[in-house]
Amino acid sequence: MEESQVQKEPADQKTIRKVVFAGIAGSVIEWYDYALYGAAASLVINKLFFPALEGTIGMLAAFATFAVGYFARPLGGVVISHIGDRFGRKPALIFALTLMGASTVLLGLLPTYQTAGVWATVFLVILRLLQGFGAGAELAGALTFVAEYVPVNRRAFFTSLINASTVVGILCATFAFLIVSKLPEEDFLGWGWRIPFLFSAILFVIAFFVRKHLDETPEYVQSMAKAEVKKKANSVPIKELLKNSPKEVFFAFLSVAGHQAVSYILSVYSISYMINNGGMTRTDSLTALVFASIAGIIGTPLMGLLADKVGAWKVFSFGCIFIACFAYPLFWMLGTHNLAIATLAMCICYGVGYGATSGSQGAFLVNLFPTRYRFSGVALSRELNGMLVAGPTPLIAAALVSMANGQPTYVAAYLMTCCMLSLIAILVIKKRSTHA
Repeated sequence: MEESQVQKEPADQKTIRKVVFAGIAGSVIEWYDYALYGAAASLVINKLFFPALEGTIGMLAAFATFAVGYFARPLGGVVISHIGDRFGRKPALIFALTLMGASTVLLGLLPTYQTAGVWATVFLVILRLLQGFGAGAELAGALTFVAEYVPVNRRAFFTSLINASTVVGILCATFAFLIVSKLPEEDFLGWGWRIPFLFSAILFVIAFFVRKHLDETPEYVQSMAKAEVKKKANSVPIKELLKNSPKEVFFAFLSVAGHQAVSYILSVYSISYMINNGGMTRTDSLTALVFASIAGIIGTPLMGLLADKVGAWKVFSFGCIFIACFAYPLFWMLGTHNLAIATLAMCICYGVGYGATSGSQGAFLVNLFPTRYRFSGVALSRELNGMLVAGPTPLIAAALVSMANGQPTYVAAYLMTCCMLSLIAILVIKKRSTHA
């Protein structure tokens, strides 16, 4: 992994701020888009696109369309990260951003089942696939881009800002839906739900402008120069990755399972659980998520600072252990029919558990792979997990709660299992992470 040690001149603080802001802007859009659809899946998708399906079946169908986007993410991650490793981080990130932004705006313009029949559902799935394809490389690319600009001993903190920005996206999406949810039911289902999707066009323009004016990362430029000298310029990054670092890919894939599961339980499924099992209103459940998102935004960079001091693998491991221990209390508190208790549970899990896994994850992952195929390594490991764990998690959670007659026993066990798999993977692979 000699190329992960590429010597580089430290970027000046102004450049670092621009790079971090560019990474934050794109990640906010990615997670605004996904949290937006997650909230819509909990609140309106079943009513507008699956009106013939009632109750639990309709909700499962809505969450299934949420999961569909994740089946495209690994393919998007591989294709776009190939562009990023082969031709440059910047064009790859601009392409991913454009695809995500366009898909989200078009979701807000979709006709419903009442207007277009089954074609409305078909177009919904197509746009989810396109959205997933673009998003498959966004976070991995942003983490890679920032990590290659900042000092190695500050990677955890600066990449934690990127991961914290994912919660900013979730917060913005939740807040947007919270506002429109106050509309009368007829207006909310008629046109109000579309407004948050169309608003993403503003975020897209800002992020596109910032990214367009950035330079390529110095570490990538140096790595490509060395590749030219070694006659590796025509190599295929994903082929090198699978040939030279298969264990890193496998254990990186497992390491994020707990983080992915808790992220989508908190940002997507918790809304449905608080409404259907906790007897809370739509507005109260969204309010709890808003406060919890703020806790995650604060907790993630604090855990990133700690990871730079004590080691990313230690903070990552702590986060997995905490989430596993808190899994059952989390669902018990969400089901108390009490807004204050539910909000407290969400804040604890977001601020401490999610904060620890999110704040340390970026540095842990980017340090596993050398520069020449780092983008591909991070994207493939995260997005395969996204397809198999993150995307299906709301659907799995809803099914497990239904199987348990509304009790959280099975879904808590699922979350604990994901966290234990992550903990084992982190402890096994930590020695291969050059600066963890």
